[in-house]
Formats: sequence, structure tokens, C-alpha cells
Amino acid sequence: MHFTDKVALVTGAGSGIGKATALLLAKGGARVAVLSRTAEEIEATRDEIAQAGGEAIALTADISDMDDMRAAVDKIIASWGRLDIVVANAGVNGVWAPIDDLQPDEWDKTMAVNLGGTYRTVHLTVPHLKKAGGTIIIVSSINGTRTFTSAGATAYSATKAGQVAMAQQLAVELGPHKIRVNAVCPGAIDTEIDDNTDKRNVAAAEIPVEFPEGDIPLTGGEPGESHDVAEAIAFLASDAARHITGMPIYVDGGQSLLR
Repeated sequence: MHFTDKVALVTGAGSGIGKATALLLAKGGARVAVLSRTAEEIEATRDEIAQAGGEAIALTADISDMDDMRAAVDKIIASWGRLDIVVANAGVNGVWAPIDDLQPDEWDKTMAVNLGGTYRTVHLTVPHLKKAGGTIIIVSSINGTRTFTSAGATAYSATKAGQVAMAQQLAVELGPHKIRVNAVCPGAIDTEIDDNTDKRNVAAAEIPVEFPEGDIPLTGGEPGESHDVAEAIAFLASDAARHITGMPIYVDGGQSLLR
């Protein structure tokens, strides 16, 4: 997978799937704009790309803030004059709680970051992608698309289902502009996002279920790695996937097939 002369934006690139994706695209020759709301971690990603011989710029922005995102996209264009690949990866797990316990502001925050952030990222980058065609990869989840067993995850699951719907709707809308839009749906991946999940009284919303021993068939129950998802994203961003659009790609080792 070669990305020479391509410019990519990867949101949520300070750690996990986003960082692994940014490093892989840069290794393939892309100039990569890495974005996170945490300056220290995104600058570390930029420096790691540079140390490996790649080219990157660090953008500190909150994807739920339109002004932040507009300034970030403007900086990409000012720096490199084009945009070819957009990886809308940034998101939060948010608060998981029974629906009658989940508060309006908690629901609204998850929506604003996950679904609203994806909208802002796509809304602001599509005018640049239209100039020469390109590709958008939205990072969704098995939650809300294939599995519904994460107790209290209603807001999160709704945003993940919405992201797949966006990818499929936009694949049709943007196809005539030679823009491909796909979604990647990871299962259990060894990242830090679960550490940031705020769970409250989830037992009240849980329905006990029993899974076969080792509920990720491909790995005997072990979660995947960020690099596993990054490889799928890089494939979808490459010319090898030139006739693939509007597809959710599940990267879960078969986990969702048992749930």
C-alpha cells in the first residue's frame, strides 16, 4: 500500500487505532496531519513519524468544536495544498447507564463528539476531497451495528450505528465525485478507550448471556491490536480498494458472530 504524494488527516491520532493508522500511512509515504484535543500526545505522534523519516503536522483540536476543526483543516490546506485521505477515528465511549438514569447532558456529549464530530470532520474536508477524489474511512464499532450486549451503552451504540449509516449514505452521494466512503467496525481492541468509559449502574440494564469459551474465535478470546485495525484502514485508503465503497468492514476476529 503506497501513499506517495497523498495527504491524510487522522483524527484521534494521539493513541490507539488513530496513532497506529497515522504511523502506517506515513510509512507508506503519505504526509499526515495528526489531530487530537491533547497537545502533548499528538505532538509525540508527529515526532515519532518524523523520527521514522515521514512528514507530519500536529493539530490540536476538539472534533465537537466547529471553529477548532475549521482551523485544523485550513492549516492542512495551507501547509500542503490538498487532502486525499480522511480517517474519522476520534470518539469517546461516554457514559454507559440505564436509559432512565442516563442524563440529557451525558447523551448530548456522546452525540456531539462521536456523531457530531464525524459530521464536522466530513463536512469540512469534503470540499477539498472533491477537487481530485479521495477516500473517507469512518471508525465505528461492532456495538450498535452487530452487537447489542454492552449494558447501558445506548448513546454510544446509537452513534456507532449512525456512523455506518453516514458512510453508506455518503458513498452514494459522493461517488460521482470519485470519493469513496467506508466504515471500519472494530471489536475488542487493546486500546485505552475502555479505561475512559464512565459506567453507572449498568447491572440494572444487563441481560446475562453465556458465550463460548474464548469469545473471540480467531484469537482464543484475546483482544485484537490497534495495528490490526490500522491495516484495514490503510487498505481501504489505498488504490487496492478502488472499487469498494459504502461497506462496513468488521475487524473483530469473529467476535460479533457469537453475540
